[in-house]
Amino acid sequence: MSIALNTPPRRVAIIGGGPAGLMAAETVRAAGHAVDLYEAKGSPGRKFLIAGKGGLNLTHSDARDVFVSRYRERADAVGGWLADFDGEALRAWALAFGVETYVGSSGRVFPVDRKAAPLLRGWVRRLKEQGVRFHVQHRWTGWDDAGALRFDTPVGTATITADAVVFALGGGSWPELGSDGAWVAPMTATGIDITPLQPANCGFDIGWTPYFSERQAGAPLKPVVAHWTDLQGQPRSLQGECVITATGIEGSLIYALSADLRDSLARDGQVTLQLDLLPGQTEAQVLEKLQKPRQGRSFGEVLRRQLGLSGVKSALLFEVLGREAGQLPLDQIAHALKRLPLAMQQPRPINEVISTAGGVRLEALDAQLMLRGRPGTFCAGEMLDWEAPTGGYLLTACYASGLRAGRGVVAWLAQA
Repeated sequence: MSIALNTPPRRVAIIGGGPAGLMAAETVRAAGHAVDLYEAKGSPGRKFLIAGKGGLNLTHSDARDVFVSRYRERADAVGGWLADFDGEALRAWALAFGVETYVGSSGRVFPVDRKAAPLLRGWVRRLKEQGVRFHVQHRWTGWDDAGALRFDTPVGTATITADAVVFALGGGSWPELGSDGAWVAPMTATGIDITPLQPANCGFDIGWTPYFSERQAGAPLKPVVAHWTDLQGQPRSLQGECVITATGIEGSLIYALSADLRDSLARDGQVTLQLDLLPGQTEAQVLEKLQKPRQGRSFGEVLRRQLGLSGVKSALLFEVLGREAGQLPLDQIAHALKRLPLAMQQPRPINEVISTAGGVRLEALDAQLMLRGRPGTFCAGEMLDWEAPTGGYLLTACYASGLRAGRGVVAWLAQA
């Protein structure tokens, strides 16, 4: 991943110690330039470590065209980054640290030990051995009047100059880990084109009754099939799992379609998600079972005995249809069990979600991720205006964008 250095070594500042920033630092240092990495927190990669708490989902085994399609309207741009560094390249890169990976049943790729810490420790150690200088507790706050980078540090305000800069400051969804979106204000003030940050891979509020919320919050819904209409008006469906929350619904299934739900809400002011609570049965089969004599059983008991529906799924049916659900026409009940309508009210706040959409518009950057209006200043990672579902897509593109920006720095310095 190195590029031959044809100019005297220059000083490059990398701002942000997540995967995109670390990859940019690795790439620039491999070309022989002096690299200083500035991290707002006490150590780099804190969000990376949190992502690995449940088993680090490093990338995905999707075929290239499917993988690229996960980036929606930014598929062409992100696909270009992935041409340089894709999921297989990421697995090979991890193996160089002795971290073997495997493909799970869902196609997601994990380290064999499912831990993030060994990979991060090895990476940071290697970068330090290669000469990258780390400066922690340095929070970037903007530029001073002379154009120098300004930082808040434990000993006061510091300013530094560099021959090139890579910003990799993350989105706004993990403020306690440094991804707080504070960079938006100083960049906007200098005229950098930024799309407002908004929730991605998020849950949604529905507005449960207190009775349902108190008893069912935290209960998993599995398996279910979600039915919704995408932004182009096309019907879509996806099977998976989700979780009832105190205010609504979240989980991997909801995250996968959250961009459509969020954007439909913004455009139309309303959006309804329909859940199939009995994905193994047709509506006709459900109706046939409901038509059997109840023999004095309660409706809840009928659902359990004849349909295998109990617990949170049964409670959810009553929550939507009302306490008198058992008195409704049977065909209406059967249809609801297969297409239970849930009206989404709003996505959860940014500081609660997995990632954010929005950020520095790609149109403000050239193909090497350099700001067109600030030569020598590059951006990478989640702070750019793209999004992807969970499943390793986010992390892979962060790595790839860091590599692209790092290579861009080396090429620009050679020309400058």
